[in-house]
Amino acid sequence: MMVIDGSFGEGGGQILRTSLSLALLTGTAFRLEKIRAKRKNPGLLRQHLTAVEAAVAVGHAEVSGATIGSPELSFKPNAIRGGNYRFAVGSAGSVTLVLQTVLPALLLADQPSTLVLEGGTHNPFAPPYDYVAQVFLPLLERMGATVSLQLERYGFYPAGGGKFAVTIEPCAQLKRLDLMKRGKLLSQSARAIVANLPRHIGERELQTVRRKMAWQDAALEVEETRNANGAGNVLMIELAYEKVTEIFTAFGEKNVRAEVVAERAAKEAREYLQTEAPVGEHLADQLLLPMAMGEGGSLVTVKPSLHTTTNIAVIKKFLEVEIIAEEMAGQMWRIDVLPQA
Repeated sequence: MMVIDGSFGEGGGQILRTSLSLALLTGTAFRLEKIRAKRKNPGLLRQHLTAVEAAVAVGHAEVSGATIGSPELSFKPNAIRGGNYRFAVGSAGSVTLVLQTVLPALLLADQPSTLVLEGGTHNPFAPPYDYVAQVFLPLLERMGATVSLQLERYGFYPAGGGKFAVTIEPCAQLKRLDLMKRGKLLSQSARAIVANLPRHIGERELQTVRRKMAWQDAALEVEETRNANGAGNVLMIELAYEKVTEIFTAFGEKNVRAEVVAERAAKEAREYLQTEAPVGEHLADQLLLPMAMGEGGSLVTVKPSLHTTTNIAVIKKFLEVEIIAEEMAGQMWRIDVLPQA
């Protein structure tokens, strides 16, 4: 059984999720020690347990140590099973991360799958639903996957209670992905979602975006909704190019002015625009696993984060793959994913 140190590198929950994904894909059993050792509250939290439970169901797996606060987990997968699944975090913990844990395996399952996921759809510490739907999945589809999402209810922190459905068609092999340039700018927009909160919060955020990004009002939209269990607010700035779309988000917080929230998202968007790299920091991290399990590829991104370098190390433990990151001019990096024959 492979032993993995959960405290190395970034030392967070991604080590667990990537390990679960790759164990399902390769049939490799593992024991993860010192889980989330570098976090304020180490060990397994509710959202991590839901990812484990999802992996157990999809992989007909055997598991031990799957309890709240556990610092160690053993996982032994069997055959991947497509089908109909329902997983609920039971908190505002991210369900998009649960999806990303089992999605690679279900792409290679023996039949189509449907998932109903309940919990946090818009969590400050994970990719929001919109990011998965509009940024990540279009690139996965370019690689040959067929995945569709349908949002049924928003789930903001701390109330949670969000819900979305996923349909996944099996894919024999993910094709190579090369993402070296952005291509022509097709559109730029900002959307402020306010759930069970005054509209003026979103309006103030968008006026800050208008000023910081020098955009016209036509590019700005407030979405008011009551379709959420609690109150919530997220601002999303979207830059859509021929080859890639990126979304930069900031979440409303108690005692934090709307203008400050908007400035955070605008700052990330402007930093992205300062380079010509098509792939942002978070997207690079998410693309590595599907590229490694498929035919590989190359991408140009910003300087890899500790999150990304940790993910690379975990992937190389499970797969015969070479992943090379090299610095380029203009504050850009090239990452090549080379599966071994």
